[in-house]
Amino acid sequence: MDNGLVHEESAFINLRRYLPDPKEHGHRWVDIKQLRFAAESVNDRGLLAALIDHEQFQDDYAGGGVLSEGLRHGPYWLRLITPDLYEPISQGKVVQILREWVDPLGDLPAGLEADLQREVFARLASADGIYYLSGLGDEAIHDWGRVHDYFHEFVLIDRSAGRITLIVAADD
Repeated sequence: MDNGLVHEESAFINLRRYLPDPKEHGHRWVDIKQLRFAAESVNDRGLLAALIDHEQFQDDYAGGGVLSEGLRHGPYWLRLITPDLYEPISQGKVVQILREWVDPLGDLPAGLEADLQREVFARLASADGIYYLSGLGDEAIHDWGRVHDYFHEFVLIDRSAGRITLIVAADD
């Protein structure tokens, strides 16, 4: 247990596995980390702070994986990420962002659509709170953080299930 959150499971969707011409889409993927929290947990900002402090958040998403003493989170310096940088966002807007990012033409292979539905969209539908990491400027980008062309991060809070889900959709 770490800051009241317990890592339950992770999932990884590699888009190259589904798309007819993977070179057209680069190395796009979606990483999902699900953590459990106690029903009496604090407000959403408190849960976001606990997530940021959790070891599972210390992931550079560039092949290094979760590092217990990590300094980076995706393209950003970990120390610069705060709960205040997460803005509430609607389920519809998240779906729009992800669908446009996955394939601007909107023609997804059935297997990819099924995996996204199960791992991302179903979780979105049951979330009480949805947050989008934004507001980080160039000063927050770490020394090799520009390996990602796109980096979308969403946090879903499902109080009835006692789960917080971190979804990162990016490329490298």
